[in-house]
Amino acid sequence: MNYDALIKDIDTKLKPLYLIYGEEQYLVQTALNKIKKNFGEKVLGINYVLLDESSINEIIPNIQMPAFGYDKKLIIIKNSGLFKKDGRKKTGTPEQEQIAEFIKNNMDIISDSTILVFIEDKVDKNAVYEQIEKNGIITCIQELKVPQLVQKLKQISNMYKVNIDDKTANYLIEVSGTSMQNLINEIRKLIEYVGENGTIKISDVDVLATKQIDSVIFELTDNLAIRKIDKAMEVLDNLIYQKEPLQKILITLYNHFKKLYLCSIAINLNKDVVTALNLKPNQTFLVSKYKKQLSNFNQNILKDILDAFIELDYNSKIGKIDIDVGLRSVLCRYCS
Repeated sequence: MNYDALIKDIDTKLKPLYLIYGEEQYLVQTALNKIKKNFGEKVLGINYVLLDESSINEIIPNIQMPAFGYDKKLIIIKNSGLFKKDGRKKTGTPEQEQIAEFIKNNMDIISDSTILVFIEDKVDKNAVYEQIEKNGIITCIQELKVPQLVQKLKQISNMYKVNIDDKTANYLIEVSGTSMQNLINEIRKLIEYVGENGTIKISDVDVLATKQIDSVIFELTDNLAIRKIDKAMEVLDNLIYQKEPLQKILITLYNHFKKLYLCSIAINLNKDVVTALNLKPNQTFLVSKYKKQLSNFNQNILKDILDAFIELDYNSKIGKIDIDVGLRSVLCRYCS
């Protein structure tokens, strides 16, 4: 069941068993909030129980214990660890087997007295998953695609009588990432800034939006590609000023140049770039940006840069070179 169908189903009637997971945690939380609201009055410890990985042994006792004074009990289990699969083992953990067996043999009890909700980031198919699939509802909520995010941003802006066009909304997504929660935080800042009946412009995004490090790395390498070393160093300085760890900057730069290298190979072999870079459906807009940067780097240089980053990582860890000095040296050496 997809997200929209899940929301409609929750509004119709709550089911006894849910597994909701995925990358878009904002929408996962929205679905959970909808379940909690439709459940009605909640008294913690009586008809409302919150569990996690440290308390999975309490799931069965809480299902079996009546919700004194109430018809049903809402049990929410977050990041339980019950959906992790060890590929080296044919069977699950004792806890997984026990929960799966209990669900299999006691759905009548669960249906009569409980709303059981599992909230996870990622899941593997195992015995517990299979029982929920047979007896309940499973929804995977992935990050929205760019056109969907654009529509969401425009809807939020319209609610506050603020205008934002598609180009500006797309730019905000490019610089701030595809997380719905981050984008909502950013659009709210921009709405406050321009005020009612105002229009959000790209220049406003540049001034106010918090840029994700991946977006900043694109800006840095854009300047390297056209040999603006001074501007690239300024971008690097700003990252350091914002307290981004140098090791994280090095790793992000390495991953960026690795994608440029893989993009170059894919193009030369006439392969699909999206597949080669393992991009998510909402990241396909990055292909044109990688291709544009590639016009200024040949494949051999990219390979040399990657090797230099690996060497710098090793030498910095053994104290042979300062990572800041080494990073600037690599960038200036290969991009000047």
